Amino acid sequence: MTTALTPGRIAVLLGLLVLGVLAGGAGWLVVDLWLPAGLLLALLALFGLFLGARLLTGGGLGVGVAAAGWFLSYVLLGVPRPEGDFLLGSSGIGMYAYLLGGSIVAVICATMRGPVDRPVSAP
Repeated sequence: MTTALTPGRIAVLLGLLVLGVLAGGAGWLVVDLWLPAGLLLALLALFGLFLGARLLTGGGLGVGVAAAGWFLSYVLLGVPRPEGDFLLGSSGIGMYAYLLGGSIVAVICATMRGPVDRPVSAP
């Protein structure tokens, strides 16, 4: 399904990019604060963002833009600063689980089919 990029659609995609950056930063903080429950909370927030992006844009493009924003925040917060330290450290398996889980959630939401794509009928 191809849709023209209108100014409104571009604004929605930029908004999803910003929401992805914010969700990534908040998820990073939550996972570091409360590891078992924080990881689940951060992944549920990503699922809500990616599913909402899928429903809002009607396709996987919205999920891809939101996931790009999420990954951008991960990269920006994980790169060492000139002083030699990290803005937020990724010490532990929680960050790796957050990165892997978020990627899996993004792929699931981008490739899912449902009533948005075509009507679902019972056999």
